[in-house]
Amino acid sequence: QVQLVESGGGLVQPGGSLRLSCAVSRGIFSISTMAWHRQAPGKQRELVASITGGGVTTYYADSVKGRFTISRDTAKNTVALQMNSLKPEDTAVYYCLVVVSGKGSYWGQGTQVTVSS
Repeated sequence: QVQLVESGGGLVQPGGSLRLSCAVSRGIFSISTMAWHRQAPGKQRELVASITGGGVTTYYADSVKGRFTISRDTAKNTVALQMNSLKPEDTAVYYCLVVVSGKGSYWGQGTQVTVSS
């Protein structure tokens, strides 16, 4: 069974930084894509950033380009999202998504990020 454990959310002032982390349960191999999505109140869940393969290919939503950085540790099966210059509009629940080849897609439980003064 694939389990994802997220950490790192919290309350931060505008302009501040947070680092989210997502750990995949041990023994899970053939992870193709790892990604972060977010969902703000009253809005649809949206893709924030993704990283594929050995970390060669990354994607960022226009709204976070230049501020967020996604990275993965293939040996530890973890993915992180470094968020800098945070804005109030970044407030949302952030979800980790992992795609395992031959098994499917799996979501984390979500972690709240609140940007407010």
